[in-house]
Amino acid sequence: MFGEVAVALLKMMGQSGVAPGALLASDVPAALERLKRAVAAAKEPLPPRGEAERGAEVPVSVRQRAFPLIELLARCAEKKCDLVWEGISRT
Repeated sequence: MFGEVAVALLKMMGQSGVAPGALLASDVPAALERLKRAVAAAKEPLPPRGEAERGAEVPVSVRQRAFPLIELLARCAEKKCDLVWEGISRT
Protein backbone atom coordinates (compact mmCIF):
# COMPACT_ATOMS: atom_id res chain seq x y z
CA MET A 1 0.00 0.00 0.00
CA PHE A 2 1.20 3.45 -0.76
CA GLY A 3 0.64 7.06 0.12
CA GLU A 4 -2.42 8.42 1.81
CA VAL A 5 -4.21 5.07 1.90
CA ALA A 6 -1.36 3.42 3.80
CA VAL A 7 -1.13 6.30 6.27
CA ALA A 8 -4.90 6.23 6.84
CA LEU A 9 -4.92 2.48 7.48
CA LEU A 10 -1.96 2.72 9.86
CA LYS A 11 -3.77 5.45 11.79
CA MET A 12 -6.91 3.30 11.94
CA MET A 13 -4.72 0.66 13.60
CA GLY A 14 -3.70 3.20 16.25
CA GLN A 15 -0.28 3.89 14.75
CA SER A 16 1.26 7.26 13.91
CA GLY A 17 1.15 6.67 10.16
CA VAL A 18 4.91 7.03 9.87
CA ALA A 19 7.13 4.59 8.01
CA PRO A 20 9.19 2.69 8.95
CA GLY A 21 7.27 1.24 11.85
CA ALA A 22 6.57 -1.97 13.69
CA LEU A 23 4.19 -3.80 16.00
CA LEU A 24 5.22 -6.39 18.53
CA ALA A 25 3.33 -9.66 18.32
CA SER A 26 1.60 -8.85 21.61
CA ASP A 27 0.22 -5.60 20.11
CA VAL A 28 -1.07 -7.08 16.85
CA PRO A 29 -4.47 -8.34 18.12
CA ALA A 30 -5.40 -4.90 19.48
CA ALA A 31 -4.30 -3.19 16.26
CA LEU A 32 -6.36 -5.69 14.27
CA GLU A 33 -9.48 -4.99 16.33
CA ARG A 34 -9.00 -1.21 16.04
CA LEU A 35 -8.64 -1.52 12.27
CA LYS A 36 -11.73 -3.73 11.97
CA ARG A 37 -13.82 -1.29 14.03
CA ALA A 38 -12.60 1.72 12.04
CA VAL A 39 -13.31 0.01 8.71
CA ALA A 40 -16.78 -1.05 9.87
CA ALA A 41 -17.54 2.54 10.92
CA ALA A 42 -16.19 4.11 7.73
CA LYS A 43 -18.83 5.68 5.54
CA GLU A 44 -18.51 4.39 2.02
CA PRO A 45 -19.69 6.70 -0.73
CA LEU A 46 -21.91 4.95 -3.21
CA PRO A 47 -21.24 5.62 -6.88
CA PRO A 48 -24.08 7.34 -8.70
CA ARG A 49 -26.58 4.84 -10.06
CA GLY A 50 -25.57 3.48 -13.44
CA GLU A 51 -21.98 4.79 -13.36
CA ALA A 52 -20.45 1.30 -13.17
CA GLU A 53 -22.52 0.08 -16.09
CA ARG A 54 -21.35 3.01 -18.23
CA GLY A 55 -17.72 2.17 -17.60
CA ALA A 56 -17.08 5.00 -15.15
CA GLU A 57 -14.37 4.40 -12.59
CA VAL A 58 -15.93 3.13 -9.37
CA PRO A 59 -14.08 4.25 -6.22
CA VAL A 60 -12.30 1.57 -4.20
CA SER A 61 -13.81 1.34 -0.73
CA VAL A 62 -11.92 1.48 2.54
CA ARG A 63 -13.08 -2.09 3.20
CA GLN A 64 -11.52 -3.27 -0.04
CA ARG A 65 -8.27 -1.43 0.63
CA ALA A 66 -8.07 -2.70 4.21
CA PHE A 67 -8.83 -6.34 3.40
CA PRO A 68 -5.20 -7.43 2.68
CA LEU A 69 -3.95 -5.67 5.82
CA ILE A 70 -6.66 -7.26 7.95
CA GLU A 71 -5.72 -10.67 6.59
CA LEU A 72 -2.02 -10.00 7.30
CA LEU A 73 -2.73 -8.85 10.85
CA ALA A 74 -4.94 -11.90 11.46
CA ARG A 75 -2.14 -14.22 10.32
CA CYS A 76 0.38 -12.36 12.48
CA ALA A 77 -1.93 -12.64 15.49
CA GLU A 78 -2.48 -16.35 14.87
CA LYS A 79 1.23 -17.08 14.55
CA LYS A 80 2.25 -14.54 17.21
CA CYS A 81 4.55 -12.69 14.79
CA ASP A 82 5.89 -9.16 14.96
CA LEU A 83 4.96 -6.92 12.03
CA VAL A 84 7.35 -4.47 10.40
CA TRP A 85 6.64 -1.99 7.59
CA GLU A 86 8.88 0.41 5.76
CA GLY A 87 8.51 3.31 3.42
CA ILE A 88 9.60 3.26 -0.18
CA SER A 89 11.17 6.33 -1.65
CA ARG A 90 9.80 7.23 -5.06
CA THR A 91 12.61 9.19 -6.63
